[in-house]
Amino acid sequence: MFKFNPIFKKTKYITLKSSLNDDKNEENIPNIPSGMWIKCDACGKTLYKKDLDENLKVCTFCGKHYRMNPKERIESVIDTGTFRVMDKDIKTLNPLDFPEYEDKIKASQETSELNEAVVTGLGKIYGKDVVIGVMDSKFMMGSMGSVVGEKITRAIETATKEKLPIIIFTASGGARMQEGMFSLMQMAKTSAAIARHNEAGLLYIPVLTDPTTGGVTASFAMLGDIILSEPKALIGFAGRRVIEQTIKQKLPEDFQRAEFLLEHGFIDKIVKREELKKILYRILDMHN
Repeated sequence: MFKFNPIFKKTKYITLKSSLNDDKNEENIPNIPSGMWIKCDACGKTLYKKDLDENLKVCTFCGKHYRMNPKERIESVIDTGTFRVMDKDIKTLNPLDFPEYEDKIKASQETSELNEAVVTGLGKIYGKDVVIGVMDSKFMMGSMGSVVGEKITRAIETATKEKLPIIIFTASGGARMQEGMFSLMQMAKTSAAIARHNEAGLLYIPVLTDPTTGGVTASFAMLGDIILSEPKALIGFAGRRVIEQTIKQKLPEDFQRAEFLLEHGFIDKIVKREELKKILYRILDMHN
């Protein structure tokens, strides 16, 4: 089985200091393990990290959904012991000889212990067979290069061949510029695979997580039969400033957030993380 590292950012830990400013004795410094407490960057509340992890990385005060890595995501929706990984050994090359690209790939692989920015496989949700793909925003911002597109396409084709529904958790900054046209063509390739899956009368559910942007949004992320999203997820194609500069207008504050897209009919439902597995099961059951 493959291994994962947690992706939760540990940049806002609480530092506890002695109330005696002029007393430098180390005995007066509390022995607090590093990373035990964090500060929610949405509501400012102090959170016990273990409680946050046990709550599916959702703030218990304000409900902010922090980003999850593929291992955490799979464990939250797939029945224990049923997940089988696919295509885990496919690795990225450097087709354009882009400077320092190999170094960036290697650094991401060492940090995440993954070969690429998506994990695909088969599993069960309350006993129902599904194919699942989970993108990792910590691996070069989940950008879609040739390997990401290939793994997602193979997962879709497996679902079509086995007559199974497929669920893809999206999290991406868009196409990977280091691969140029090799990256952009993945948009067409994944979309064509989705079209064949749809022609076979099979179910595809994308779950949009924060952030889902660029070429991923412009391809397989928005081609689902039922499109779900997590609360307040950033979803869009071009960046906010680019759009404002192009149309010469100020956009609403919640523009490109899941709630705005739901209101305007771009997605079907916003689902809290604690409810997601049950909602997915209900959709799968109705489709069957």
